[in-house]
Amino acid sequence: MAEERAQRRLAAILAADVVGYSRLMGLDEAGTLAALKRLRKEVLDPLVAHYQGRVFKVTGDGVLVEFTSAVNAVVCGVELQKRMAAANEVVPEDHHIILRIGVNLGDVVVEGGDLYGDGVIVAARLEGIAESGSVLVSGAAYDQVKNKASLSFDDLGAQSLKNISEPVRVYRVTGLPIVAMVAPALIVAKPSVAVLPFVNLSGDPEQQYFSDGMTQDLIGDLSKISGLFVIAHNSVLEYRARPVNLETVSRELGVRYVVDGSTRKAGDRIRVAAELLDTKTGSALWSERYDRDLKDIFSVQDEITRKIAADLDVEVQAAELKRVRRIPTENLSAYDSFLRGTDLYRRMTPESHREAQRMFERAVELDPKFATAYAALGFIKLDELGFQWARVDVASIRVFAEKALSADDSDPMAHILSAILLQGDRKIDRAESEAKRAMALDPNNANVRAIAAGILSYRTPNEALAELEFAMKLNPRYPPYYLSRLGAIYSRLGRYQEAIEAHKKALAVNPNWIFSRLELATIYRALGREGEARNEDEEARRLSPNRYADILVMDAPTKAPTAADASGGEQLRHLLSEPGRTDQ
Repeated sequence: MAEERAQRRLAAILAADVVGYSRLMGLDEAGTLAALKRLRKEVLDPLVAHYQGRVFKVTGDGVLVEFTSAVNAVVCGVELQKRMAAANEVVPEDHHIILRIGVNLGDVVVEGGDLYGDGVIVAARLEGIAESGSVLVSGAAYDQVKNKASLSFDDLGAQSLKNISEPVRVYRVTGLPIVAMVAPALIVAKPSVAVLPFVNLSGDPEQQYFSDGMTQDLIGDLSKISGLFVIAHNSVLEYRARPVNLETVSRELGVRYVVDGSTRKAGDRIRVAAELLDTKTGSALWSERYDRDLKDIFSVQDEITRKIAADLDVEVQAAELKRVRRIPTENLSAYDSFLRGTDLYRRMTPESHREAQRMFERAVELDPKFATAYAALGFIKLDELGFQWARVDVASIRVFAEKALSADDSDPMAHILSAILLQGDRKIDRAESEAKRAMALDPNNANVRAIAAGILSYRTPNEALAELEFAMKLNPRYPPYYLSRLGAIYSRLGRYQEAIEAHKKALAVNPNWIFSRLELATIYRALGREGEARNEDEEARRLSPNRYADILVMDAPTKAPTAADASGGEQLRHLLSEPGRTDQ
């Protein structure tokens, strides 16, 4: 039987998405979904019908619309931006729903009610590089519109778009205000909290891991409440070794409230004391002491979390309360092994990682449903791969991710581990979905947001930048990989000098950070600075002779420099293409 010929047609495609969708969902999930539903019904659908379009795909934060006329597509996009701006006038600024829009005219493949092909992909890529509140138009669409609509355009020149072989001429509709992203600092208008390291009062230094585990678990529980702003664990650790002054903590971490406490573990009994302090007044808003069986440790953490939220007048959504109350394991020996493993993991040496791995393996032996321990094993392997501490079969990491998700689909670390692996497989759609799921499950988890930012940067670098800046506020003493990801995002935005500066800052903290070396080599070569590129390549080769860490360097910067960036800058190359790569 002859193969059925694919149905094709010429179509104008409008792609739109919501800027900062994850941030909005973190602020108010139910309210954001209700607002999007209302705006589609009252604004989008009537406009599409008026301009004779057809919505053929809807995602959580985006929409694709087909038109038979490029003029109708562009005018509809402009009118949509104007009406969205009007709708936002009656909404608090940090709840504004802002769109980016791209329009292309091209050949599409028809499958049922869906459309595929470069005609759709180019529109989506234009939306991805569009500024907030703007409409970008491809050259093909512009040629049809320029003399037929009362619009003016800025010529942005030829742009290299992800997975599109030829540069695309791009035009921006003028007269639309480019909307600034709400600064992450505005989110700190929510009650901001730092949980200081709980003091170990057991008299046994070996029990410090338990106090640190209590601190980390409490931070983890509080961070799942979207109505709070919670500082990351590694940013508070240094206060364990120095006297605490509330004003200093407030200034250094940017918080209003501090949780202070202590633990005493003896046999099967625990004593926990905790208090919530206002850094402005120095007074305690709440304090409590618990004398319980060790098996009640999770109930104690739950009570403290709910009491803090109540005293700060923060509404906890039903789904958030369910996640807070989730018990990671009912096996206390497994939990103890996990806490010991976590303490070892933080030391970041090959030896401590091997010991941590044994502890995590012990945890899952004792409780085969311990999702977070499986995820931790996956991250152990990723670190070994990244730091060149051992040769790692990537398939083994996938096994840990799958086991974690199978054990508990609501574990955010399992989802972000899965997102990293999907990114390595170049399955960016699924990677983004997993990353956004992880952020929704744990909206204050700085490391989850930092990892997600790297994944989002492929198609929505502006959103990725906002997410990473938010992560840096949550974790003000962030590790060097935050700076490396910042450099990669700047590269994808075409802000090459800022990218170079970010990577240099990462290397100032850790000169052996190979990922920044590799990215710098790519940027320098693209800008025609061959000598500097060779130096970075040689340093990377010295750090990693076998160069198998490149699974974590998922892509080179994707926007080629223009003549304004460098004279004669060659097309950006994809680094590390030797045979045998585990992601090929």
